[in-house]
Amino acid sequence: MERKKAKAVLEAILFTMGDSVGIDSLAAVIEEDKKTTEEILDEMAQDYNAQERGITLTKLDDAVQMCTKGELYEYLIKIAKTPKKFALTDTLLETLSIIAYKQPITRLEIEKVRGVSCDHAVNKLLEYDLIMEVGRMDAPGRPLLFGTTEQFLRSFGVKSLEDLPELSAVQIEEFKQQAETEVQMQLDI
Repeated sequence: MERKKAKAVLEAILFTMGDSVGIDSLAAVIEEDKKTTEEILDEMAQDYNAQERGITLTKLDDAVQMCTKGELYEYLIKIAKTPKKFALTDTLLETLSIIAYKQPITRLEIEKVRGVSCDHAVNKLLEYDLIMEVGRMDAPGRPLLFGTTEQFLRSFGVKSLEDLPELSAVQIEEFKQQAETEVQMQLDI
């Protein structure tokens, strides 16, 4: 493999893996011996430094890892502190509504109301810090119970769960229809 292509392959692997990768493994991928692979990695590290790039290669025993340069850490902190924006789809809003009105509630109970699996929705709502695990049900298997968080209250501008609007029969019927449509879409796939 030509050197330029080998560098591109190594860079792609190290970037994608995000963790250290054994030099022997890298050598096998580019079909070179270990010594040649180490030379190519050294050239890459020199290129990153000479071009004043934000990344560098760090050697760890018989492995190498692509890392951010230490002197740029303060900039990473700035971006990491930026609040995450999230989008609530109809499915997420529906699942969140069920949890808000029926908490504490298990995944199985949510699925009974929705009529479809809720794993993805619950995981996303946990990730967005809109719901949290509030305990375990005293039943076989001790399933997790979910409830809303203070972030949920802040996001929806309510001071307490008592401030949530009453659900009308029409809204409940719309939830059921959306769930049935979702089930049909999954069956069609």
